[in-house]
Amino acid sequence: MSWITHPYIRAGTLESRTYQLSIAMRALDGHTMVVLPTGLGKTAIALIVAASRLYNEKGKVLMLAPTKPLVEQHYRFFRRFIAIDGSDPECALFTGETPPDQRREEFSRARLVFATPQVIKNDLLSGAYTLSDVTLLVVDECHRAVGNYAYVFIASVYRETARSPLLLAMTASPGGQEMKVEEVCRNLGVTIVETRTEQDSDVAPYIHEREIQVIEVDLPLSLKSAVVDLNELLDARIALIRELGFDLPRRQQLTMRVLNALNGQIQERIQQRDAAGYTAASLYAELMKLRHAVSLAESQGSAVLAGYIHRLFSEGSSAGGSKAAARLVKDPVFIRLLERTMSWETELHPKLEILASVTQDQLTRYPESRIIIFATFRDMVQQIVEYLGRKGIRAERFVGQAARDADRGLSQKKQIDCLRRFREGEFPVLVATSVGEEGLDVPSTDLVIFYEAVPSEIRSIQRKGRTGRSGSGRIVVLVTKGTSDETYRWVSQSRERAMISGIRTLGSRMEARAGEDQTEQVGERPIQKRIGEFMPQGPSIVVDDRETSSKVVEHLHSLGASLSVQRLPYGDYLAGDRIVVERKTTRDFVDTLIERDLFGQLKGLAGHALRPVLILEGGDLYGERDVNPNALRGALAAIAIDLGITPFFTRDPEETAQMLIVLARREEEGGERTGRLPFRKAYQSITEEQERIIGSFPEIGLKNARLLLDHFRTIQAIANASTGELAEVKGIGEKRAKRIADLVRKEYR
Repeated sequence: MSWITHPYIRAGTLESRTYQLSIAMRALDGHTMVVLPTGLGKTAIALIVAASRLYNEKGKVLMLAPTKPLVEQHYRFFRRFIAIDGSDPECALFTGETPPDQRREEFSRARLVFATPQVIKNDLLSGAYTLSDVTLLVVDECHRAVGNYAYVFIASVYRETARSPLLLAMTASPGGQEMKVEEVCRNLGVTIVETRTEQDSDVAPYIHEREIQVIEVDLPLSLKSAVVDLNELLDARIALIRELGFDLPRRQQLTMRVLNALNGQIQERIQQRDAAGYTAASLYAELMKLRHAVSLAESQGSAVLAGYIHRLFSEGSSAGGSKAAARLVKDPVFIRLLERTMSWETELHPKLEILASVTQDQLTRYPESRIIIFATFRDMVQQIVEYLGRKGIRAERFVGQAARDADRGLSQKKQIDCLRRFREGEFPVLVATSVGEEGLDVPSTDLVIFYEAVPSEIRSIQRKGRTGRSGSGRIVVLVTKGTSDETYRWVSQSRERAMISGIRTLGSRMEARAGEDQTEQVGERPIQKRIGEFMPQGPSIVVDDRETSSKVVEHLHSLGASLSVQRLPYGDYLAGDRIVVERKTTRDFVDTLIERDLFGQLKGLAGHALRPVLILEGGDLYGERDVNPNALRGALAAIAIDLGITPFFTRDPEETAQMLIVLARREEEGGERTGRLPFRKAYQSITEEQERIIGSFPEIGLKNARLLLDHFRTIQAIANASTGELAEVKGIGEKRAKRIADLVRKEYR
């Protein structure tokens, strides 16, 4: 075995692979996307490129990954292999748990920074540091760089502000739709695409044998009967939608593309205030619920289906349930289906038994095996873990952090600990949802089981990449014959082939374009003059940390606002010292009015902010849902008159940002007129109470209150001070001093 030789890579540690070196050398030529199957060493390529940039360009390397476990995995990998001048480089690891001040300090001195993207986005928005000294930005799982994901914003800022920018994007599967891949490339500024498959001559020597076995199972009669009921319910809804004048094919041709087109038609009719549009929207919701139920019956099993049907019944029977669920649960066919599910005492689908048999057989033949089982739904993951446990097979679940119904999820700390224990052999079987498809560092996994086929080529490729990484591996796919399982299997295979072909075509087209156009090249950009050129110069705005994923914040940044990110007790934005802004889309406003406690939310804002503002962003408020316009007008009147909240309407996030800039600038230009504490909090510290009392004096405000208290230390001392003593405090002056002295000495009448 030969080793990579480089001044910044520890000697005799990193295996030299021809394809990795070839890709790394190409990536040094410009902003590059590397598409490489899982297990072939994308991180090693990033390491080689990072070592070269640090050696030749100095500066810093910033590596981003979407999850904390993946960030920590990259951190450990780089610490193991990289060395600068024979010693460990200064490395920093940032996640949401790292305090902002600590991030600022560590970023300034670190040579390599590993972070989740939202943390870096927040720091850039608040001006904690810039990316001017970053000579390599590595974006892992780059297929996420679409829409409003933080990668898009960071890449844009990086290309604009770095002195010597180079971006390396990595993924096992960018997607089969060429438009989607082009969007990723455009968002990241990618001009070079490097891809390899397991069949390429320079990759083949490093590929271990990987057997794919498809096990077909029959759908049991009881579940077939349940599907017949569901199809009867679907046919009835399709007929009703057709009667409303919408184009819809038979149930068998009801693909997601068709349903998306139908939704577009419905929204157009709603915009035209056509009552049929609102009725169709509710029926469309029923269609989606019923299609999901069919999928559960065919691919998951009786227990998961029964749980879903019972939840639908609870939703439809409750006062706060949707109209779609309420209408559905009254249907006699649905009642028949509900009664059918209540009679099921054990799991009817044969997949569970087959899965346990395959797992037991693997562990009997190879007791040291590591097995990953993938299932789409958490209910199924839990059921698999419990079923295997009853068979004497130790298994643990690996799911995301978000809470779902009664399921609290796994914190990142628990996720990392779970992977560590799995890697170390404390239990042989890991049962995972999609959260386990990206970046699992489990090199010894030799069996992967798909509980169901998935239509996504990205997820399919990532699942398969969990085996055959350091030895031969096996993939088992469980498919229910004659159902969506079979369809999804063929769809994913077709999309995988299309993705590989499309990536190669795109790469060739980019190379041709690069030869014709004068595109941005690494090293050709003029060096920026000062870091200060990139620091915000506009008005100060405080952003709630839960709002940073919105486009509004990105527009505020581009407009030059001086942003700080923190948790606000009320509202989404704080402009100046008085104005607290709650932002809602018009749809969210109407939904909250109907389904949740809108006035409860806004009463909190009105009771704690001196100048509360509500920004309603979006299209026609009166066309969002089938609500009497007078009810919406009444709500707006109550908000403005009864609660004292000023409403503003904006078209989109960009206009919202412009409105916030105007509000903040007006506050700043208003001088001491605006110097008031922003919140009337229910609980306040002694310091806050003192500031509030002194700040309420005429023309004093928060800033001057703090100056006076710093000088005199107590409210009593301020009250006892003479006009001359008060005037000595910087910023107070004789006029304010006289008003304070007169006020505290004047007799009350």
